[in-house]
Amino acid sequence: MRIGIDLGGTKIEAILLAADGRELERVRMPTPQGDYEGTVRAVASLVARLEQSIDEVPTVGIGMPGAMSPATGLVKSSNSVCLIGNPLDKDLQAAIGRPVRLTNDANCFAVSEAQDGAGKGAHVVFGVILGTGVGGGIAIDGHAMTGLNAITGEWGHNPLPWPQVLDGIDERPGPACYCGQHGCVETFLAGPWMSHDHKLHTKQDCSSHDIVAQAEAGDAACEATLKRYEHRLARAISTVINVIDPDVIVLGGGLSNIKRLYTNVPKIWDEWIFSDSVTTTMVPNVHGDSSGVRGAAWLWD
Repeated sequence: MRIGIDLGGTKIEAILLAADGRELERVRMPTPQGDYEGTVRAVASLVARLEQSIDEVPTVGIGMPGAMSPATGLVKSSNSVCLIGNPLDKDLQAAIGRPVRLTNDANCFAVSEAQDGAGKGAHVVFGVILGTGVGGGIAIDGHAMTGLNAITGEWGHNPLPWPQVLDGIDERPGPACYCGQHGCVETFLAGPWMSHDHKLHTKQDCSSHDIVAQAEAGDAACEATLKRYEHRLARAISTVINVIDPDVIVLGGGLSNIKRLYTNVPKIWDEWIFSDSVTTTMVPNVHGDSSGVRGAAWLWD
C-alpha cells in the first residue's frame, strides 16, 4: 500500500492507495498558514490517521509547492513561503518515522496521469498546469524526472517564444514576472492574464470563465481573447515538443477545462515545431484535482 500527500497552500490532502491503484481512504485538513512546524505535524498526523485502518506500513510520497534544492538540501521556489529554507524532507522523515519521497506538485500531476490517467502507457508524458500559475512536469515510463537542479518541466519561466504584435498590442517586453524576468510563459498563460489581456483590448472586466461562455455565445471580443490565448499556448508548447518530443501532453489546472484548446491548439502548433509531421496528442487529465495526491502516492512505484 502507499500513501500520497498533496501539500497545498490552503489544504493538505492525503490518500491511501492499494497496490493496484484503488483508492481506499482519503483525508484532508487546512494547511497551518505560515507555520512550518505546524505543517510538518499536520502531514504526520494525516499519515497516522490513514495507517489506523491497515496492518502494514505503507510508503509515503509527498507533492509540494516548490522543490528541494540539490545544492542546499532546503526548500526553494515555493509559494508557501514558510517552507523556504527548511529541510522539509528530513523533518517529515523524522516526524513520520521512516523515509519519504518528495517532489514538486506538477511532477506528481505528470506521474499520476502517466500511471493510470490520460497518459497511461505512454513513454514520455508532459504534464501541464494552467491555473493561477503555470507549471509542468515530465514523467518517463511513469516516473518523475526531476533533473540535476530540480527544475525539470519549469516551462512557465522561459520567455514566451516568437513574441509579436497581436491585435495591435506588442508582446514585448512582456509583463513583469515574480521571478524577476519579463515576458515569461506564466505571465501570458496563467488564468489571471486571460482576464487582463481581455481588459487591455476591451476595457472590460471579465473572468476567464465568462470569457469562454461569452465566446461560445458568439461574443466577438471574447472569441478574439481566446484566439490570442490559443496562439500563445501553441507557441509555448511547441518549444516543449521541440526539446523533449513527448508522446502526450496532459493539461491540468482550471484552464484545462476549456474544451476548445484540445482542438484548436494542435491545429496551429505545426508552424513552430521543427518537424515535417506532428503526431503528439494534447488531452485533458483523467484524475482532475486528485492527480497531485495520487501522483505523490506513486512516487515509490
